[in-house]
Formats: sequence, C-alpha cells, structure tokens
Amino acid sequence: MHDEIRNIRNEFMALVTDAKSEGELGELRISYLGRSGKLSKLIKNMKDAPKDQRSGLGQLINETKNAIETELSRQSVKLNENREWFDETIPGEKPQIGHIHLVSQAIKEIAEIFSKIGFVRARYPEVEWDYYAFGSLNFTKDHPARDDWETFWIQKEPHPKYGPMLLTPHTSSGQIREMMRSKPPIRMVNIAKCYRRQSDISHTPMFHQFEGLVIDENISITHLKGTLDYFAKMYFGKERVTRLRPYNFPFTEPSFEVDISCDVCAGKGCKLCKEGWLELGGSGMVHPNVLKAGGVDPKNYTGFAFGWGVERVLMMRSGLKIPDLRTLYNTDLRYLTQF
Repeated sequence: MHDEIRNIRNEFMALVTDAKSEGELGELRISYLGRSGKLSKLIKNMKDAPKDQRSGLGQLINETKNAIETELSRQSVKLNENREWFDETIPGEKPQIGHIHLVSQAIKEIAEIFSKIGFVRARYPEVEWDYYAFGSLNFTKDHPARDDWETFWIQKEPHPKYGPMLLTPHTSSGQIREMMRSKPPIRMVNIAKCYRRQSDISHTPMFHQFEGLVIDENISITHLKGTLDYFAKMYFGKERVTRLRPYNFPFTEPSFEVDISCDVCAGKGCKLCKEGWLELGGSGMVHPNVLKAGGVDPKNYTGFAFGWGVERVLMMRSGLKIPDLRTLYNTDLRYLTQF
C-alpha cells in the first residue's frame, strides 16, 4: 500500500502542472480528494492493512493529502496571476441603443400637428400610374415634369387606361385616389416618399412630402392661409416668418409658393437659401378639372391642397441649422446621434 500511495501522489503532481483552468483543478480535487476519490478509497481500505503498518500508512496518507491540497492552492494562485483582472460586481457597459431617424421624427410630429385640426393620415402607392401622377392632375402631355430627365419611369407595359408606370414624383397623386375613395367633406394628409431626378444641396433623388387636401362646401383661400399659418406656428415657432408668392401649378388655381425665412442665416442670405428665403412647397385651390377627375362636382364643392417637402421643412426648423439636405441621409453616427 505504501507504493500505491506514492504512485497516487506522483500521478497527481504530473497532472496538476498541466491544468489550464480552475475547472480542471476542481476536477482533480474531486478525482483524488472527493468522497469517491483515489485517496479516499485508500483510507477506507486501511482496515485491511496489518495493525503494525496502519500508523505509518495513516501518516503517509495525511502527508499525501496535504501535499495535494497545497499544490492545488499553489496552482490556483498561479492561474489567477496570469488571468486578466476582472471584478464581476462592476456594472457592465450598456450597449448603445439606436433611436428614430430625424426624418421619421419629423413625419410623426407633422402628422400629430395636422391630426389636432381634424386631418386624417392616408397612404398611397409609391409605384404609380401616369394618370394619377399627371393626367388626372391637369398636366399637359408635353409638361416638363413628364420628361425622362425629371421623372423615374418604369420599364413596364403601359396600362391601357392609366398609361405608363412610374415612381411617384409627388404626393399629389393621392388627391385623386382620396376623392375616388371618400365623399366630401375630406380632410386628408398624405406623408410619403417621392422620387425625382434631382441631387444637390437642397434636393435628393428620394425625399418625403406631406400632402394636405381639404374638400368641402364654401372652402376658400382664407381656410388655406389659416391652415398654413397654424402649421408654421406649431412647427417652426412664432419667431419665423412665412410668405406666399403667386405661382402656377396645373392642379390648383389660384396657386401659391410658400416660403419661410431661412434659419441658417436668419434671412440674410446664404448658400442654402440664396436670398434669405427657402421654398417649403406649393399650395392653392384645387383646380375644377382635378375635382371632376376625382368624381367631385366643382359646382357644389371647393377645396385647397398643399404639398411640402418633409426634409425641406425639417431643415428650416429653428435651432437645427442643417446646411445640406443630403446630410440627413449620410451614415456618419457622429452626426446622426445628435438627434
């Protein structure tokens, strides 16, 4: 039995030096010192040894046990010295959480502003037919907007009634669909993506518009002006100034461009606005031909419509001072995380 005890000790010493983790040391402890371990089995067999050898065997077993425990402790300290320090009680670093994109924030706020005065948000196709985007809106067949260099046309067989397919260049296509779907009174706001062949400091090929449409009895320009003033005060603040300029749109008569004083230069003129004003979008009284195309009798009903760019409106928000519309769609987190 003396030789057996020494073999167990030598065997353990050879194995413990190869241990690479606390888990392996734990397994060795169980294998040699556990209840069913190799050393524990020898202690149980002590009763079978001659009486005159039991004292010496017990002393040898205790020495082996102490040696094993000492070596386990030494190897444990050695492993911990080589391990990188870590305090499990220190709170971990929380992962960075994203947030709603600046344009999406603007869309939500715009929708909420108009909902307070009874506008209902509607949505219509981004892939549209020529009829809804141009024909029904009183555009002539040779209108520049129908040029290949202004609109994204889709290579698809034209519809026998609605004509060629395209990516909708404005949210105004929703006017006809809304009139066909609903009976007056109508108070609709359509916020959607639009596509045009434009790319510069104040244009991108894909952008967002919000289109307002009101159809009812005895609607006049005063209702249009009041609605636009309400939105300007709610979104831009009382310190900003707006103006109306007579303009020409095929689908409204009379028509107006709506401008707001530039927030970047405070109306003095800069590379963004040029003269202190930035165009927000168009507006006007719905043309009788458009009412007819939507199935509404212009003798009984009148209405107004307006279409503004979401990004353009956002750029003119007080305090943001965004000098280039394309910045809104870059992937620089240093910029995006500011909002």
